[in-house]
Amino acid sequence: MKKKTHFKWDKQSISTVLYPVLFGILLLILWQTQLLHKMIGADTFALPLPGRILRIIADNKSTVMKNVNATVIVAIGGLICGSLLGYLLGIIATIFPKWGVGGLSIASAISAVPIIAIAPILNNLTKDFSNDASTRSMLAKTIVVTITCTVSMSINAYRGLNELKPFSLDLMKSFAASKVTTFIKLRIPNSVPYIFTALRVSVPASIISALVSEYFAEFIIGVGRQIRENIVLAQYATAWAYIVVACAIGIMMYGILLVAEGILLKGRK
Repeated sequence: MKKKTHFKWDKQSISTVLYPVLFGILLLILWQTQLLHKMIGADTFALPLPGRILRIIADNKSTVMKNVNATVIVAIGGLICGSLLGYLLGIIATIFPKWGVGGLSIASAISAVPIIAIAPILNNLTKDFSNDASTRSMLAKTIVVTITCTVSMSINAYRGLNELKPFSLDLMKSFAASKVTTFIKLRIPNSVPYIFTALRVSVPASIISALVSEYFAEFIIGVGRQIRENIVLAQYATAWAYIVVACAIGIMMYGILLVAEGILLKGRK
């Protein structure tokens, strides 16, 4: 049985890791050799070569890291706040199903509003929060990310708290367990895998919403803002450098999530 499981893991690794890596290497070769430019009819001004993009990142390490830190703080802060708020909504919906389910529906409706519409509104609403422009901007961007991450967590938390194994509630009743004990010992542990399911959606969404919110931010800092400013100035090579950095942030955060999931859920069926 163990050998069979190992074979399955190897096959899954090939399909989920090796193939995308090989495709990425092929794409970089086509890009660097300018065959990609010929295929899509682009030039090296609008689509700079990977070598030039990497040189720009290396030559501007301090500036790039400053913007990366600003974006990561917003993304992680909003991700944590949105996840906690979403889980709380899931708990409320479980305790008060008559009102809670309606609340989840409202949260889902709010999530349908585009980030590009929410971000400018929140910038205006937070103008009186502080005299410091960077503080106001940070708050507005974090709220945008929080709203984005709340919905997926609330829905998945509700599922995890309620989609229990057959007869598990009957078993707890046979032990004369109280509702609080049942909630702590049964419902919350059952929801842990669903939390990671939600985070698989929320982590990429947090990066995307942080980048988009920076387009409209009052304070000019962050990877998303640098992408916008350099495109406006026709500095496409620098804009591509920040696009590559944004992709790297998303991949690293998602990789950390997968490692944490593998460790925490190890041995769970």
